[in-house]
Amino acid sequence: MKTILTPSRPELKEIWNEFKIRNPKTRIRDAARELNTTEAELVATGIGETAILLEGDFRELLKEVGTLGHVMALTRNDHVVHERKGVYENVSFNNHVGLALGPDIDLRLFLGDWKFGFAVHENDRHSLQFFNSFGDAAHKIYLTDKSNKEAFDALVAKYAAADQEVNLLVKPREEKKMEEENTPDIDTAAFQAEWLTLKDTHDFFGLLRKYKLSRKQALRLAPEGYAYRIAPDSMKAIFDGASETQVPIMVFVSNQNCIQIHTGPVDKIFVMGPWLNIMDPEFNLHLRQDAIDEAWVVKKPSEAGIVTGIELIDKEGTMFNQFFGKRKPGIPELPEWTQLVEKTAIPFEG
Repeated sequence: MKTILTPSRPELKEIWNEFKIRNPKTRIRDAARELNTTEAELVATGIGETAILLEGDFRELLKEVGTLGHVMALTRNDHVVHERKGVYENVSFNNHVGLALGPDIDLRLFLGDWKFGFAVHENDRHSLQFFNSFGDAAHKIYLTDKSNKEAFDALVAKYAAADQEVNLLVKPREEKKMEEENTPDIDTAAFQAEWLTLKDTHDFFGLLRKYKLSRKQALRLAPEGYAYRIAPDSMKAIFDGASETQVPIMVFVSNQNCIQIHTGPVDKIFVMGPWLNIMDPEFNLHLRQDAIDEAWVVKKPSEAGIVTGIELIDKEGTMFNQFFGKRKPGIPELPEWTQLVEKTAIPFEG
């Protein structure tokens, strides 16, 4: 494994401390890019002071997070941050794929590349932070004023690495490639026919693989009426509509290592700079509106009827945020959600 080209830990620690003084409001993920390093390496500069390196089976650690009680789970990617408070319940794993299925903390966990873990104490906040082999954040867990701090201390002591003098070896970040947007040479009629006979929304991923389609390509080839573009700035109107009607929604945010889901109503919506925010007591979302290259309303058949979703795609062709009405497998979606999308989404003109 090759180290990314960054200064040694003592040099990086000094650079990072000076950066924080000059840029107190810059998020650590953005700071890492400005400093040509990784978030994991910045956190590691605090080992012995603000950070403790963790080791062991992170699956077993996550099964014990429920002992901490009420915490805040954070999952993000380049464009959106999802913060949900609650208790980790019903955590289970099948090999390296896991679930947390509580009424508040709802996660899909892909631990195959959870490489580094830390317990962090900074700015009067305690957290568990996990990173992949590229040094990017996979998932973070923050204590709240309702958490069990003694259980946190016991968990950290149990999983603290014996050797804290370790220089992290991270993989060089691969450059993102723009996805091909040209219409591929496939049997479009067959693809559309299979779309129309889907029994479960999760089967859509298999459909893309079968026909070797990117997300954008698939949406452009969708059966008539099953996918249509909306204006990227539709999300404020949709959030406002959900707040006004109190229609419970599902908000999915994912990276390569975790999917985090909020289910419920949303209330306080506001814009600050490029960020569109939901700021409720138990759920916060921070969405960079300027990262939305394309926004789509997508309809997929299921055994319980049509499932209507909103998908946000960036310039590289990556889908980074999804929204649905509250639903459970086998139960039809809420008609109020369908009506909300039809009423508030702004038509795309292009």
